[in-house]
Amino acid sequence: MSTHASSSPTPSTSPGLMERQGIEIVAESERTAKPSDLFWPWFAANISVFGMGYGSYILGFGVSFWQATLVTLIGIPISFFLCGLIAIAGKRGSAPTMVLSRAAFGVHGQKVPGIVSWLTSIGWETFLSIMAVLATATVFSRLGLPSGTPVLVAATVAVAALIVVASVLGYHTIMKLQSVLTWITGAITILYVILTFSHIDLNTVLAVPNGSPQQLIGALVMVMTGFGLGWINIAADWSRYQKRETSDGAIILWNTLGGAIAPVLLVFFGVLLVASDPSLSSGIANDPIGTLASILPIWVLIPFWLTAVLALVSGAVLGIYSSGLTLLSLGINIPRPAAAAIDGLILTAGTIYVVFFAHDFLGPFQSFLITLGVPLAAWAGILIADILTRRADYDEHALFDANGRYGSIDWVSILTLVVCSIIGWGLVVNNFAEAAAWNNWQGYLLGPIGGRKGDWAFANLGVLLALVLGFLVTLVLRRGTIRRQEMGQ
Repeated sequence: MSTHASSSPTPSTSPGLMERQGIEIVAESERTAKPSDLFWPWFAANISVFGMGYGSYILGFGVSFWQATLVTLIGIPISFFLCGLIAIAGKRGSAPTMVLSRAAFGVHGQKVPGIVSWLTSIGWETFLSIMAVLATATVFSRLGLPSGTPVLVAATVAVAALIVVASVLGYHTIMKLQSVLTWITGAITILYVILTFSHIDLNTVLAVPNGSPQQLIGALVMVMTGFGLGWINIAADWSRYQKRETSDGAIILWNTLGGAIAPVLLVFFGVLLVASDPSLSSGIANDPIGTLASILPIWVLIPFWLTAVLALVSGAVLGIYSSGLTLLSLGINIPRPAAAAIDGLILTAGTIYVVFFAHDFLGPFQSFLITLGVPLAAWAGILIADILTRRADYDEHALFDANGRYGSIDWVSILTLVVCSIIGWGLVVNNFAEAAAWNNWQGYLLGPIGGRKGDWAFANLGVLLALVLGFLVTLVLRRGTIRRQEMGQ
């Protein structure tokens, strides 16, 4: 049974400079986007030169160039393919990801993964903002320009303002912005590759020895988590304006192409650079953009810096826009622009704290985000199985009614999320043990396979297992529930 926008609890408004659409169902008349439109936001958000820094992270697992290439070619496309699967729900239900997830978790039960999603989005976008500010200081310092507190303050204000304004204006502005940024960032990225190509030493690259299967798996999971799985909780937000008759395959294709093309090329080149010059690794750990800029000629630093900052802002805009929608889905009854502004202010406060006051924050911060990656992976597995099992569009009114067919709490999904998370956390270790000692409780199930310091310890098996287990359990245990929901029972 297919239900349409007439069942939406709040009619949406026609698009203007500022999007008024919140988490309510998008009206049929406004669903005018083409599948190819999905290419632009995903491409622009993932063409950041920051992606080259992942070359250092991959090689940090102890793998060779060929293994790193394999990890890149497999992990990145698969991770964005998974985003594409969740984007199907946006087309079928015309609502944000975390509202559509209510069909799997219940209208109120969805608040559990919703909180995890909100924290993850705010965290990652704050991280991108921090990287933009730190890159400003590094590039200015190399140019011999002032790079002290006044510059950091100005950079923080400018970056935060760009992110907040774009996210407050909403979907239509962001889509236009991303289509422009794609060409700018793409052009400067190509220029960067041309100017630094001579830095590559193939003999040194090919001399890097192979890593173990455990190291290979660890690098693969890290790449999947850092790219597609890092965006998966917002994937349907950008497909909810798609026409209802659009094919699922087209949604998946353009989502995957837009997200994966740039990162595959960037990470591949980053592996070549870092393998040629291992000294880049230590700098990339703390300031990826500034370190990558250190091998550029002086004359190109300003356009490189501007483009790198805009690319980071582009990614942060997508996240803050969606985190605002997630905030609304948790029951906060305010207009969408206000929700985006609140999250933007939180991002600004976090950036200010890290840049000006925290002495050792990036390590603990990343440790916290990686910890959230386990329940987020479990949620993704549950929702993907739910989407693939359904044969009909969502009952859009029931997504907002705890007494409707999706119910208040789906305890099977909640318990699956909890159990998968507990198992997942037991199979990962804290990569920042010294900087974030409070997070060393993880890895409690690694004993039989070598313990916290064994070969499998840093393979991040918990993330992959949480994803797969959540998918399989849902596929088996909720099939009957989904069929009853589709019959209106």
